[in-house]
Parts: sequence; C-alpha cells; structure tokens
Amino acid sequence: MGKDYKIAVIPGDGTGPEVISEGLKVLGASAEKYGFKYEKVNYDIGGERFLKTGETLPDSVLKELESFDAIYLGAIGDPRVKPGILEKGILLRLRFELDQYINLRPVKLYDARFCPLKNKTAEDIDFVVIRENTEGLYCGSGGFLRKGTKNEVAVQESINTYKGVERCSKFAFEYARKRGKNKEVMLCGKTNVLTFAFDLWERVFNKTAKLYPDIKTRYAHVDATCMWMVKDPSWFDVIVTDNLFGDIITDLAAMIQGGMGIAAGGNINPEGVSMFEPIGGSAPKYTGKNVINPLAAICALGMLLDSLGEDKASEGIEKSVIKVVREKLTSLSAGKMGYSTSEVGDLVVKNL
Repeated sequence: MGKDYKIAVIPGDGTGPEVISEGLKVLGASAEKYGFKYEKVNYDIGGERFLKTGETLPDSVLKELESFDAIYLGAIGDPRVKPGILEKGILLRLRFELDQYINLRPVKLYDARFCPLKNKTAEDIDFVVIRENTEGLYCGSGGFLRKGTKNEVAVQESINTYKGVERCSKFAFEYARKRGKNKEVMLCGKTNVLTFAFDLWERVFNKTAKLYPDIKTRYAHVDATCMWMVKDPSWFDVIVTDNLFGDIITDLAAMIQGGMGIAAGGNINPEGVSMFEPIGGSAPKYTGKNVINPLAAICALGMLLDSLGEDKASEGIEKSVIKVVREKLTSLSAGKMGYSTSEVGDLVVKNL
C-alpha cells in the first residue's frame, strides 16, 4: 500500500497558478501510476491577498505549513506591489522561519538545441548548486544613516555563522556522495576580497572535507566560476556557496541549461518541511495567456516527490519531461514552444 502525503500548495502570483495547475495534473497522474496518495491544501498567499488585506504571510498560516510533508510554490511577485514587500514578507520569511537552509538547484541540459553555448551536450551540463539559504546578505542586517541627504550612508551586513556554513557544507558533501558522478565538491567564494566571511567558509569547508575522504575538493572565486560555466561547464559536479553568490550563479546556470522555463529548485530543511518551486518568477506579462512553459514547475514537482522518497515517480516525471523536450518542443521560451501551457502538461502526463 502506498504512502499518503499532505502537500501545501501556494500558486502565488502572475503565471504561478497556471504552471502549478499543470504540475498538479502531473501529480495526480503520478499518484495513480506509482501508487501513492496525497491531500493538497491551497493557500492564497501572494500579491492579490496583500492588496486586499495588507497581509503577506499570517502567523497562523506559517504555523499550519509546519505540519505538511512538503510545500509546492508557484511564484511570488506582483508589479502592483513595491519590490521587496512580498519577497521579504513571504519568500524569505518562509525560508528563514521554516529553516530551509539549503537551496538546491540541479542544472541539467535536456536538449543541446536549447543551450546558448556552442557545441555543448547533455553530458557537458549536469551539475548541482547548493546555496546557503538563510544567512548572508539576505538576513537584512544593516540600515541607513542620514537617509535622503547627500551624506547618506547605507550599510548591509553579510551574516555567516559557523553552524550555518557547517551544515551547508555537510549537505554538499553528502549530496556529492549520493550523486556519485565525480564525487567532487567545489567551494565558490571570494577569499581574496571578502576576507572575513570567506575565511570562515574556507576553514569550515576544509574541516568538513576531512570527514569525507572519498570526496575530492576544489575552490574557485565566484568570477572564475561564472567564466567556467560559460567556457566549460563540464568542470562542475557539486558547487557549494553562500546566499548571494548562489542566487547569482544559479540564474547563469539556468540560461545554459535552456532558460528559466526548465529551471527548478528546492528550499530544503532536511529535518523539517521543504518547499519546491520553478525559479523563473511570476512572469506577469504572460499571465492568463496559456503560453508560459510549465516544465520548471513540473520538474520542481519531481524534486518534491524525490524528497518524499517517491524515487520512481520522480524518475518517471524527469524521463517524461526529457522525452517531451526532445521530441515535441520547438523552444523552451514562453509562446514559442509549439504548444500551449496546458498542452505541454498533457504531453508530460501522456508520456509518464
């Protein structure tokens, strides 16, 4: 008898509800095919609710979310709301208060046609970025002095703790061991300039490495990492880095794997509830047009099921996505796929 899961669904803003709808279509088909059950609970968290009520993420909802097996998120971001309000009040609060201290970003090229790099294949682009998700510059520590004057000073501090760096490093080494590709973890930083924060990162990373003698290590500055992602992405296996650098290099990584339409991510608390999402944002200009690519959301669903131990379902979804990308789609960009959003979802279901 299959397991029964409780999944919180936050469709969110813009095209979020459209792509989540297709993901839930695949979830239903997967449950039937692979023999598990689930209950989903929808939450109207996002720009629309904020505009109506002034609420971002009520304490009562946050408390409820702790009881779920996983959270499935569409997108957060509404052009009618000042930037930062929804992102800090919803996304960052979920990550921080649910202690989702790992941002997990698999980077895979499914079809060489959609890679902007010359002569790169699926074998060249297959790595993982593990980003620390609850510290760094995103803590919001700092402030203004003499704001609004010509003598204004703005300070924003990067908060890095031994505990935060250690648990992120351990996750990276464990992941490299489980992944079994090159069994290598590379620390991405900027030790030559950020001499306090990355001194801590480098010391803790090297100390952690001693616990994993079967895993090779490497270090690269963040600028060199960006260079090598373009020059030779086969250089990478597992990359671990801080919150800001991770945020930046994963968008570059998304482009070389085919674009935001295929890029999925997980906000992971290995001891608690994790949240999975497409990383492309709410894309408001495409809202309601049935043209947005839902594959990132469907891949995020595959990651969600993998986190629950439904390995066969996760593998089945990825194989179906690969088949659809290679045999059906003319592009991974919105409005250029050759199929509508809902038709792409139907194709993934058909090929499970």
